[in-house]
Amino acid sequence: MKKVAVLITCHNRKNKTIVSLDALKKSIEYSDLNVKFDVYVVDDGSTDGTSAAILAHFPKTNIIVGNGNLFWAGGMRLAWSSALSSKPCYYLLLNDDTFLFENSIDKLLRTSMEYYKKRFKHAILVGSTVDTQKKLVTYGGRKLYSKNKPESFLIKDNDELVECDLANANIMLVPHEIVKRIGILSDKYTHSIADYDYTLRARKFGFQVLVHPGTMGTCEFDHGKNWMPVNSRLKERIKYLRSPKGLSYKEYLYFIRKHFPLNLPSAFTKLWIKTLFPIVYDKFKK
Repeated sequence: MKKVAVLITCHNRKNKTIVSLDALKKSIEYSDLNVKFDVYVVDDGSTDGTSAAILAHFPKTNIIVGNGNLFWAGGMRLAWSSALSSKPCYYLLLNDDTFLFENSIDKLLRTSMEYYKKRFKHAILVGSTVDTQKKLVTYGGRKLYSKNKPESFLIKDNDELVECDLANANIMLVPHEIVKRIGILSDKYTHSIADYDYTLRARKFGFQVLVHPGTMGTCEFDHGKNWMPVNSRLKERIKYLRSPKGLSYKEYLYFIRKHFPLNLPSAFTKLWIKTLFPIVYDKFKK
């Protein structure tokens, strides 16, 4: 019997987390594949009763309690490292504000198995999400405009697998064989960027990162502008520059240096213009 480890991290959004886990449960129950699922949830110091609510609704969930300072990447690393010893065939990375469609897990697993059967090699599969109102794609696989720059755009096809350059891990299926080669999310990242880094790294190791046809679930886009308002104080903007949930200055420049070294001067300049001169950046950004 194949095993799948589902990896989730959460913090103080109990209702969304429960709805996400309920959608996950329905998607698991929909599939008639001979697969065992183990769900690992890192509750990173929630104070809203998230852990108790999860155990009340889904008592078989493996809950790992964090200290409140793990953020997304740290929480996902903890969930992933906790699942490694069970040696599953796949790891399914899932955001706790992402709600799977009923047939999504079945589609992802069947597609992955069929891909390996035809090509005798493994690939990371990415599921696209849409918002609930306009049904526009919010997260998924992305294509670079240029191999030397980090800017990218979302790609998806309704009928065919599409190769992408990097991806969001809102819904991401990673075969264990790939993890054996490249490990889990890098500990260089606290919150964001870790999924982009992981998929870029997988491609450098020769693995494909493929966007599954169609959409796999819903997730509202909540990132917005990644710089402070023009009327904010300089002290606030400096804090945002350094914050893991802001511009994540050191980690972002590490990411650029590693994957887009020719873009390092430009990236450095943009970060400081956003911080020191937000009015200028807001007016002249490209």
